[in-house]
Amino acid sequence: MPVVPLGSTILVTGANGYIAAWIVRTLLDKGYIVKGTVRSEDKGKRLQEIFEKYGDKFKFVVVPDITKEGAFDDAVKDVDAIAHTASPVNFSAVDPQELIQPAVRGTESILRSALEVGSNVRRIIYTSSAAAVLRVDPEPRTFSEDDWNDLSVAEVERDGKDALPITKYRASKTLAERAAWKFFGENKDAIKWDLVVINPPFVFGPVTHDVPTLSALNLSAAQFYSIVVGHSDAGGKTPQELRSTGTSWIDVRDLAEAQALALQTESVANERVIVSAGAAVWQEWLDVANSLAPIYLPSHLDLPKGVPISKSDPQIIHQIQYNTSKAERLLGIKYRTKEATVQDTFADYEARGW
Repeated sequence: MPVVPLGSTILVTGANGYIAAWIVRTLLDKGYIVKGTVRSEDKGKRLQEIFEKYGDKFKFVVVPDITKEGAFDDAVKDVDAIAHTASPVNFSAVDPQELIQPAVRGTESILRSALEVGSNVRRIIYTSSAAAVLRVDPEPRTFSEDDWNDLSVAEVERDGKDALPITKYRASKTLAERAAWKFFGENKDAIKWDLVVINPPFVFGPVTHDVPTLSALNLSAAQFYSIVVGHSDAGGKTPQELRSTGTSWIDVRDLAEAQALALQTESVANERVIVSAGAAVWQEWLDVANSLAPIYLPSHLDLPKGVPISKSDPQIIHQIQYNTSKAERLLGIKYRTKEATVQDTFADYEARGW
């Protein structure tokens, strides 16, 4: 029997975000009722328009500031589970606390509300990040759920505002997830729900939320467009950089599916789970894009090509990879291929006139 059966009400925080909107759509498609938190009435009404076909199965509640005490008290009432995704993602923060404080406080706020007010809550799925898992080492390495990115936290403590933007972001994700597990451990005797943490790497794929212009794309989707489509010089990356830089990835729809599977799988309770389709350098994405663009993106026939990878001489090393056996064992998740993700992303670009 599913832990949270179909027809239950699921709270999705930050519902108008890239990942969250796909979670909302996936849960609605499966037969759940969804309540989404947004920061303003206008954002909520726009989401209602996007999910209009689901009628009263989707509703929203305004939470202007997720860091305030009791911010989620009203939102968690009468919900059976929570998918928490609301957290800042930007590389422009000067003071690391601009990222760390809202990430940590928002996490603590939703968990406290669930403990004190959410009497019906049975499971909380917290979307963390592979940024809380990895560390940058000279040699290639495969990471698992046992790994933590305490290195970025130490670097931020040491360098403060002078830390690299990516380091500040990684530290915020690490500290926020640490805070979630700490809260859960300290309140274990009083808690009636279990906790599942999902750790995805870079997230690519089409969008389903309100993105009126390219400039409104979230960070990972914007980087994908810039390197693969938007600039003839592949976003300024040299051929060597295209072959040596990249990241592990997951299609946003597979990440949303992982959340739905986590609602229905008893054995994933109180587990930390990495979900990833695998590693890829940017040149691999360029090669796939150029093979598909004539059909799925006819408005962009001159995409950056870099130096295509030869099967006889790939010269590709993936610095960071993840052991995803737990996700496959507990969730039975299947991942889209690069080709499927690029095809559907290009079709989305074409439909939007990008």
